[in-house]
Amino acid sequence: MAFDLILRNVRLANGGPGATTDIAVAEGRIAAIGPGLSGDGETIDAGGGLVSPGLVESHFHLDKSRILDRVAPLEDRRATDYMKRVSSVKSTFTPEDIYVRARQTLEQCLVNGIMTMRTHIEVDAPIALTGYEAIERLAREYNWAIDLQLCVFLQEGWTHVPGAETNVVAALKRGARVVGGAPRYDADGPAQIRRIFELAKEFDADIDIHGDGGYTTHDMMAWQICDLADRLGWGGRVAIGHGSKYSCLPESELVVLGKRLADAGVAVSVLPATDLFTNGRHLEHSVIRGVADAHALLAQGANCSIATNNVLNPFTPYGDCSLVRIANLYANVVQRGTEKDLSECFAMLTHRPARILRKDDYGIAVGKPADLVLWNAKTPAEVIATVAQPVMGIKRGRRLFTRENAKLLRP
Repeated sequence: MAFDLILRNVRLANGGPGATTDIAVAEGRIAAIGPGLSGDGETIDAGGGLVSPGLVESHFHLDKSRILDRVAPLEDRRATDYMKRVSSVKSTFTPEDIYVRARQTLEQCLVNGIMTMRTHIEVDAPIALTGYEAIERLAREYNWAIDLQLCVFLQEGWTHVPGAETNVVAALKRGARVVGGAPRYDADGPAQIRRIFELAKEFDADIDIHGDGGYTTHDMMAWQICDLADRLGWGGRVAIGHGSKYSCLPESELVVLGKRLADAGVAVSVLPATDLFTNGRHLEHSVIRGVADAHALLAQGANCSIATNNVLNPFTPYGDCSLVRIANLYANVVQRGTEKDLSECFAMLTHRPARILRKDDYGIAVGKPADLVLWNAKTPAEVIATVAQPVMGIKRGRRLFTRENAKLLRP
C-alpha cells in the first residue's frame, strides 16, 4: 500500500507496557495503525518513544505577549497594577507590532508541540480591532502549522462603557468563534456575563470568560455562569479561565463546585504561571498559591485544562511557550505526583482542552488528521515529570519541526 509516511515503533498513551506499534499517514490523515505495517513512503523509527496528538493551548494572549520592553516588572513585589500599566501602553500597539510579537510567540509555541490554540484578543479602546486584525492575519498565514481559534473580549469594562460592545460585535461578525470577557473589571460584572451569553446565542459562539480571579469565595461567578449555561443549553461550550478562588475553597465546597461545573458542562482552564505570579500579593508571609486544583474538579466529572495565558508581559514576565513546563509547574504547586496524576496533567494538554475547543477530529485514530508529536519519553507521565522535549512535530502529515533543528520547516 502507498503511504506518505510510516512512524514505526511508537508508543501510544493508551498502549500496554512495552507495547509499540506503527502509524501510517496518507494525504494528511492517519491511514492505518498497527504493528509491522508494510507499504511505500518515508519511514521514521521512533525507537519506542511516545507519540501524542498535537498539544492544545486552550488559553493564551498572543496580542499582549513580549511587551516587557515597554512595561517592565516593578521592584515592588506587592504591586498589583498590571492591567493599569498595560493599558497605559496600548496606544503604542500597531497592527504590525502586534503581528510581529505574536508571530514570534506563535513560532515558539509550535516547536514546543502546540498545534491548536485558543487566543484571547482585546478590543478595548484605543486598540479596537487592531489586535483582532493582526491575529486574524496570523491565523490565515499560519494555517499550515496551527489551528487558531479567536476569542474576542473586553478587558477593561463593558457595562456603561460607550461604544465598547461595538468592537465585540464587529469581531463576531468577522468570524470570531468565541466571545469572552473580564467581569471582574466591570462596573457590573453579572450584567457583563449575561450580555456575553446573549451574544453567544445570537452568533452561535462559544464562551470563554476570565473568571473568579482573586482569593474571596463568597462572590464567585461560577454559579451564575453555570446557571446561564443550563438556561441557554450551552453545556460543553463554556469555559472559565483562571479560577484562582477555587484554590481557597475547603475540600467539601470544592466537591460541590466540581459537581456543579460537571452538571452544567462548564470547563475550567487553570493558568499556573500567571496565577502564581499575581495572587497573594496582599500577604507578606504564608502567601496563597492561587492555583486551582483541577484534579479535584476532574474527580467530580468536570472538564479542565492547563494553559499558559501570558509570556513576557507584566502579568507573567517569563515563559518559553512550553505547555509541558507549565503542567510540571502546576503538578508541583497542587502536589500531584503519582503516575495517574501526571498522566491526567498530560490529558489536560491534549484531549481535555480539545474537548473545550470542540475539536471533533482530534486524536490518534484512523481517519483523524495526522497531527502528531513524538516525545523524548515513553509515557505521558514521564513527559510531565521530566519536562520532556518534543523530538518531532507532524502537522497534517507534514513534518513541522525536529528537535535537532528547533525551527519551523516551512512549506
